[in-house]
Amino acid sequence: MDIGYEDTVDELIELIRQLDFPLASCRYLIATHADADHVQGFERARQLLPNAKLLAHPHARTILETNDRIAAFAEIPAQEISIDLPKLTIDQDVNEGDILQLGDLKIEVWHTPGHAVGQLSFRLGKLLFSGDNIFRDSCVGSIDAHHGSDLPAFIDSLKRIQSSGVEWLLPSHGPAFRNDRKLLQSAIDRLDKYQHMADFGTCAVDWPLLDEWEQELARGIHPAG
Repeated sequence: MDIGYEDTVDELIELIRQLDFPLASCRYLIATHADADHVQGFERARQLLPNAKLLAHPHARTILETNDRIAAFAEIPAQEISIDLPKLTIDQDVNEGDILQLGDLKIEVWHTPGHAVGQLSFRLGKLLFSGDNIFRDSCVGSIDAHHGSDLPAFIDSLKRIQSSGVEWLLPSHGPAFRNDRKLLQSAIDRLDKYQHMADFGTCAVDWPLLDEWEQELARGIHPAG
């Protein structure tokens, strides 16, 4: 799941090998979303794990199969960021409510957009592989219009995680941590403010200051008054 950058793939596969896991039994390679730092190494992983299918949400499939470097955060010209991103072919779409069966284990697929289009989380009992939704310090995955970020959807995704029976969150970055209601609420409250701030450009849903200004103009209020 979210193999990361290409130059670390062999090391990760070797760690799995040392756990005595039969690599020929690996069934799935899963992208929680299409960000380059999550998926760049999948082409190398497929070479090492030829029996595994590459899974992603249909929206992530579109980004990866068209090699949309802007949407995948592989190309950020303003910061002179340019990351290699192999064009990937997705073997199987997964979406909300799908079940991935692994022996006696059932992994439930959640569609949790907000940070990026097509972001997925995966529930296994009391565990949630939660992608870039929330981290242990209450930070969230980056919010960027080029990335397809959606603040109302993000809030809904966080509320879903907060109210679920999940006990442990396993994010794509940083350590695992308990599903703490207060921690989630602090992120939800912050994103709710972002919805109404010009700072967040087209990711915001409104800007109350403009309504206030129109009302002041209608009442003839002078700025110095």
